[in-house]
Amino acid sequence: MSGITLALSKGRIFDETLPLLKAAGIVALDNPEISRKLVIATNRADVRIIIVRASDVPTYVQYGAADLGITGKDVLDEHGGAGLYQPLDLNIARCRMVVAVPVGFDYASAVRQGARLRVATKYQQTASEHFAAKGVHVDLVKLYGSMELAPLTGLADAIVDLVSTGNTLKANNLQAVEEIAPISARLIVNQAALKLKREVIRPLIDALEKAVSHG
Repeated sequence: MSGITLALSKGRIFDETLPLLKAAGIVALDNPEISRKLVIATNRADVRIIIVRASDVPTYVQYGAADLGITGKDVLDEHGGAGLYQPLDLNIARCRMVVAVPVGFDYASAVRQGARLRVATKYQQTASEHFAAKGVHVDLVKLYGSMELAPLTGLADAIVDLVSTGNTLKANNLQAVEEIAPISARLIVNQAALKLKREVIRPLIDALEKAVSHG
């Protein structure tokens, strides 16, 4: 099959990817928020989009169920990126991965004194590597949503989470005390597909790169 499949997640990444795809000559024929279709045709007969959960995008691309995907660096760092070619930072869906604590919590002292921190996050790999590099012992608590609630209820001393404006932290009397990494969405490509469908995929990568540099 010479056609290519692009994996996207609903929401911010989908919305911010559309103008880049349009600049590359690809227009989605449906909006997944409205149509609920999981396979979306485009104006090009050889390109289709599949809608998957953000955290599943690398898995679909790794196993070849999608030839390309667009996902956040946060997701890639957790996944490990095995078998994935990552040619492009699309510079969209930008935010920061941070450590946040309740206002008034003396994080610097806790870290310096070697206290064992309890940290709530869904980014366990990222958090584990960050604190290990600092030589700080942490107990990780895996949560999937509403991280801000964890310190407020005593479930955790700190959280590791994505922050865009910081308004949610502020509203819950939390503050970022450390930035782990800047985050943005990346284009990822299945390595076998890049070889087998190079004549279709390479021009698409080049067009997206041009769209990003002109954006």
